[in-house]
Amino acid sequence: MGILNYGASARHLIEFDDRTLSHLQVVIGAKLRQRQPFFLSWLESADGGSGRGSIWIDAAIPLTFHYKSSQRFAINREWLEILMTSANSTVGLQLTLEPGEPLPPAATVKLVDHWRPADELVRS
Repeated sequence: MGILNYGASARHLIEFDDRTLSHLQVVIGAKLRQRQPFFLSWLESADGGSGRGSIWIDAAIPLTFHYKSSQRFAINREWLEILMTSANSTVGLQLTLEPGEPLPPAATVKLVDHWRPADELVRS
């Protein structure tokens, strides 16, 4: 597991697998080079409480990437494009699974099989 060290102290260590972290580094680097701050959000593992995490990424906040492996990963252009599109949206970078990666067990993911119009969701 790689670590995204966020902030000036070692209190904000966020673990991602090395392959995911390498893709995040490309996207975060591109956004910060353009001086565009944004939110980075991800789903926590079952061990982490099955919630979600989110941090504000800005060039003024120290950020380092530490990889467990010395291996350099090939960048999946399709995934990179999905992540960049998300990073450029109003909600910020939402970490998604790499295309073609199997879904986690059903207990950790709630799938929505249909959408309803908003007026059906509002009770009068």
